[in-house]
Amino acid sequence: MSKPIKTMGEQFNRRSWAEPWKIKMVEPIALIPREERQQALREAGYNTFLLKSADVYIDLLTDSGTSAMSDRQWSGMMLGDEAYAGSVNFYHLEETVREVYGYSYLVPTHQGRGAEHLISKAEISAGQLVPGNMYFTTTRLHQEMAGGTFVDVIIDEAHDTESEHPFKGNVDIDKLEALIREHGAEKIAYISLAGTVNMAGGQPVSMANVKALRQLCDRHGIKLYLDATRMVENCYFIQQREEGYADKPIAEILKEFCSYTDGAWMSGKKDHLVNIGGWVAVNDADLFDRLRNMVVIYEGLHTYGGLAGRDMEAMAIGIRESLQDAYVRARVGQVAYLGTLLTNWDIPIVRPVGGHAVFLDARKFYPHLDQEVFPAQTLAAELYLDSGIRSMERGIVSAGRDPETGQHRHPKLELTRLTIPRRVYTEAHMDVVAEAVKAVYENAHKARGLRMVYEPKYLRFFQARFEMID
Repeated sequence: MSKPIKTMGEQFNRRSWAEPWKIKMVEPIALIPREERQQALREAGYNTFLLKSADVYIDLLTDSGTSAMSDRQWSGMMLGDEAYAGSVNFYHLEETVREVYGYSYLVPTHQGRGAEHLISKAEISAGQLVPGNMYFTTTRLHQEMAGGTFVDVIIDEAHDTESEHPFKGNVDIDKLEALIREHGAEKIAYISLAGTVNMAGGQPVSMANVKALRQLCDRHGIKLYLDATRMVENCYFIQQREEGYADKPIAEILKEFCSYTDGAWMSGKKDHLVNIGGWVAVNDADLFDRLRNMVVIYEGLHTYGGLAGRDMEAMAIGIRESLQDAYVRARVGQVAYLGTLLTNWDIPIVRPVGGHAVFLDARKFYPHLDQEVFPAQTLAAELYLDSGIRSMERGIVSAGRDPETGQHRHPKLELTRLTIPRRVYTEAHMDVVAEAVKAVYENAHKARGLRMVYEPKYLRFFQARFEMID
């Protein structure tokens, strides 16, 4: 007699839960044969960014612009006012951001990268420092191109994949105070604070930490700007882990968190559940005037910022959908489900599991590989070869080179990111992913690493090419 299959609830000692939506439209996917995957991987130079999406089975490269939009968002697209100036959709977006995030002034951009560029160019002078809770690739590059130098002041636990600290995204206040004492407040352009720190494994910042940062900034006359890209997920962790917030809705927690900052930049392609779009929002009228003037040069008029009216309408609707508590529980819960499967099999991942992705610890997958042969890139390639699953390197390749020495930066974390798009995959897909990771882990001793054969000047992880070491 066959053994009965346990439900997900029985496996995890809880009642099963389901996503707070039903599927109305599907997009076919297929797993191409292994020989074809080998050929596709060689042609892509063993860089998952260079794979064709048609050759990918389950795409966990990124959650940026890959979400499934709702019926309400699609209907909002039909209300696009494509006037060059003064689009009605801009004013809807502006009103929504003011109400939800609490900032006074809004400048739309084509995506988060455009917002990073504007705030960096407006607020950084040559030679200034930009302290933050771990770098992000495009953010740091924009800060460097504006003449600044990023300084990591995240707590030490963020660099320990096994630490169970509930808020590993926190800024170390002592480190920041020491930096200000050493260089002076006038040397600090602003504090760059990210919610659910991506490069640390999607780890959150506590409300207590941002309050302490606000007090420090007020004492020294320093501005505090927020990368709000995944703040909804960050606020879910505050609700679940921080005393005094268990009974507060996500929307209320988000607005309080933002109230301690001077402004924010946003990639709407994440939390806002859209395929394109972003913004920068501030409270200072003079800064807004500068941003509004610059956006005309780099993005488009200040009432569209490189976006179609329909995109702004979809983003305004997506903002409100992203704040529904049931949705956020399901979104973060799906990531946790995958993380739990892998943890149960003793597969090394960043713990606790973050909000948007499960991060595999490539150092522990491949203890026999030196960081110079790109373990995390190797893991991404091996996972695709095994099962057609596309993931992303977040290690030495992403870290790039030191602009002064030209040498590889060697981050403490060497991770491969399994990023879960919003409202796209089911838990059955997560089962397939977990089994594929397990298969790769069991054969990890066979890996020999990669050598880089082409390296672009900027953000090399997007376009670099590699070959296998025999």
